[in-house]
Amino acid sequence: MISKPIPYGRQYITDEDIQAVIETLKSDYLTQGPKIKEFEVKFAEYVGAKYAVAVNNATSGLHLAATALDVKPGDKVIVTPMTFAASANCIRYCGGEVAFCDIDKDTYLIDIHKLESMLKSAPRGTYKGIVPVDFAGYPLDLEKFRKLADEYGLWIIEDACHAPGGYFTDSKGEQQYCGNGRFADCAVFSFHPVKHIATGEGGMVTTNSKDLYDKLCLYRTHGITKDPALLHEHHGGWYYEMQELGFNYRLTDFQAALGITQLKRAKSGLDRRHEIVKRYNEAFSKIDGIKTPFNAADAYHAYHLYIIQVEDRLGLYNYLHENNIYAQVHYAPLHLMPYYQQLGNKKGDFPVVEEYYEHCLSLPMYPTLTDEEQEYVIEKIKQYLDAFNLK
Repeated sequence: MISKPIPYGRQYITDEDIQAVIETLKSDYLTQGPKIKEFEVKFAEYVGAKYAVAVNNATSGLHLAATALDVKPGDKVIVTPMTFAASANCIRYCGGEVAFCDIDKDTYLIDIHKLESMLKSAPRGTYKGIVPVDFAGYPLDLEKFRKLADEYGLWIIEDACHAPGGYFTDSKGEQQYCGNGRFADCAVFSFHPVKHIATGEGGMVTTNSKDLYDKLCLYRTHGITKDPALLHEHHGGWYYEMQELGFNYRLTDFQAALGITQLKRAKSGLDRRHEIVKRYNEAFSKIDGIKTPFNAADAYHAYHLYIIQVEDRLGLYNYLHENNIYAQVHYAPLHLMPYYQQLGNKKGDFPVVEEYYEHCLSLPMYPTLTDEEQEYVIEKIKQYLDAFNLK
């Protein structure tokens, strides 16, 4: 038995990361300094977007995006129920109403066919926008979502927190990276420690719209500006104006410094994740009791999570934890959370996501997972299925 716990995900911090943070701590700026802009520019280049706005976490980024898109009390927005709470909460923060749409049984992404049915069956103008999620790192085909959104006059916030570096292939055969702004109005990324790029806490909002970019920057810093071109009055070099009711959602410079060095290793991290996936897939390919993740040939899965489905999820979960393997479940369906049930949602509303939840289990997936550790995970899963005749 391996004595060191194996988590489902973890950060990878190098000496270069540490040195970058130390150098920034010794610099003149701890916040609102040059590292923020450097990180924003480099991240925008990485995903192929025109603009990027660094924030203190992805939840703040989602809230900023919803605010910049002018979500108002009573506005109805469609969200997947298979996501972390923030994907829907950002709409509630603005007073909007969340309408859930079930997922596809293979990709676990919001089902575009069910989405289209929702839109067709409601009076035009009922819904204002969509918040689809690149769940587990699998990229949405946002070209199809954009076509549907344009038909019904909707905006799109792409929750790409799981998927930096992922891409789908569009109808012209071109690779469209998650968060590149080509089809979504805004996209949001997370830099939580278990994600591809870690800054402790942190996030990024990308867009190709200058108007949205300006709003995101304004709302990020209390709605305050010192830009002479935007001021209503000008009393001197010290003068600033609060022009909107904004928030303090800023990232620090030393977090941005960490993000910059982490970004340098993003590609190698993705390569390692794919090596881990290949090993898992090969190990589980002949086991009838395990459903492995779906991946189309024309998509590049970012594999934030490696999710299997098994019949006895609770039994396997407990067995793995007893053996120091801390597998996790992503996620309990959001529409069944007590808060969202009190808003009118109930069990049975979305059968595909509810069925998925009964069987899903996220296995250890991170670049520093060793071959020995992965073999141990595979061995314990096989042992459990053999012992309980579940193969």
